[in-house]
Amino acid sequence: MKVEVWSDVVCPWCYIGKRRLEKALASYEHAGEVEVVWRSFQLDPTQRRGENLPTSQMLASKYGVSPAEATAMNDRVTALAAEEGLAYRLDLAVTANTLDAHRLIHFAATRGLADAAQDRLLRAALVDGAAVDDPDTLVRLAAEVGLPADATREALDGGAYAEDVRADLEQARALGIRGVPFYAVDRTYGVSGAQPVETLLDLLRRASAPVAS
Repeated sequence: MKVEVWSDVVCPWCYIGKRRLEKALASYEHAGEVEVVWRSFQLDPTQRRGENLPTSQMLASKYGVSPAEATAMNDRVTALAAEEGLAYRLDLAVTANTLDAHRLIHFAATRGLADAAQDRLLRAALVDGAAVDDPDTLVRLAAEVGLPADATREALDGGAYAEDVRADLEQARALGIRGVPFYAVDRTYGVSGAQPVETLLDLLRRASAPVAS
């Protein structure tokens, strides 16, 4: 079984969704037969590299709300994250163009480290307040999950894995994915949003159930 997850590393709901998927897999009877593939998605592909605004400022502008209302929005998702063991610091979080972060995850996949890279980048953006479009930051995070720094910098300095990211984005458009996280199981079953663990577990079980003849 292949579970493809479209996700963005600056998305608070995506980290919550990742933890819930992990819990669902921990209860799934055939978890050893599941391959999880991380797919790229960009919440804001127009974000300029290096122009990192506070997330609260971005939310206020995007939704036309006051700074206090934007802070309340962050507080609500922070409380939900805490239930999954995640210590969000959205007061420190900044916007970032995530193209290079997704390229890094594809590079990590060639070394069997995509899941570790995905997790570290989410934590960097949502817990550490790091700008995940900064090349030096990406190289440092890559080294933390076991990727060679020199090879990582070489990949990021060139255009390596950009086509893989674009392919993921095109598949998302073809599938009608407009929000993340989005889970697709064997391209037959799909569900959008940071669903409860029970919903994800049911999705896995339905996907593996024998089809009646």
